[in-house]
Amino acid sequence: MPAADVPPGVGVPGSVLARGVSQESLHLRAEGATDVIVRTVTLAPGGSTGWHYHPGQLLAVVTSGTLTRTLEDCSVEVTSAGGAFIEPPGPRNRHIARNLGSEPVELYLTCLLPAGSPLSVDADAPPCSGDQ
Repeated sequence: MPAADVPPGVGVPGSVLARGVSQESLHLRAEGATDVIVRTVTLAPGGSTGWHYHPGQLLAVVTSGTLTRTLEDCSVEVTSAGGAFIEPPGPRNRHIARNLGSEPVELYLTCLLPAGSPLSVDADAPPCSGDQ
């Protein structure tokens, strides 16, 4: 294990799986029984997730490539490697993530989902998207 993965003064070994910086404050919240899932997702160049939403919050760290997300209101957010963001829950927060670049996009996700719910739910594209 590289020494850089153990913060100074900490005697418990461990490995940093992903590190990102959010340009905004992050607020995570979960109520009741919650499934906490940590997973990786890789989007090939030209790939997309399709329009969807999550039943709970997701904390995402982009570890390679550049992720382009189109949100419910058709605004676009671009996050490059080293960036982090939260995806809020619910159908009002549907979105699509795309890899418009030439290298794979890799994400590390921490999902806070109501116990027993799916990771995501497919959704129709909003009228403003032109994806219908």
